[in-house]
Amino acid sequence: MFRNTFIGLSLLAATTAFAQQTPLYTVVDGYKVDENTMKGFRTWRAAACDRCHGANQEGMVGPSLVNSLKTLTKEEFVKTVRDGRLDKGMQSFGTSQQVMDNMDHLYAYLKGRSDGAITRAKVEPIQK
Repeated sequence: MFRNTFIGLSLLAATTAFAQQTPLYTVVDGYKVDENTMKGFRTWRAAACDRCHGANQEGMVGPSLVNSLKTLTKEEFVKTVRDGRLDKGMQSFGTSQQVMDNMDHLYAYLKGRSDGAITRAKVEPIQK
């Protein structure tokens, strides 16, 4: 039993260490992104988030996500997208299968924009 527990804990530690070393996004030349970040961009477009947050994520009716994601935690981001902020006019995307399936990718894309690593709103895939 001790051996199985030890192996299980070792695998958990290795998985956690790997997850912490995996970059949130990969960007080349400021606008070429990895496949998952590209999925985030496509989700952004499909959900028409630009209607409120602007084509460059710098805000319109809704706040600037470039600024908001400088302080918003991932958990707060997920809660906001999933549940909405109805009192502020933000709809819930909890029933959108595409948004929910790509939440991590959407976060990575917007975090890349907020961090300044993705320098323009429209991105392209990194060519291999």
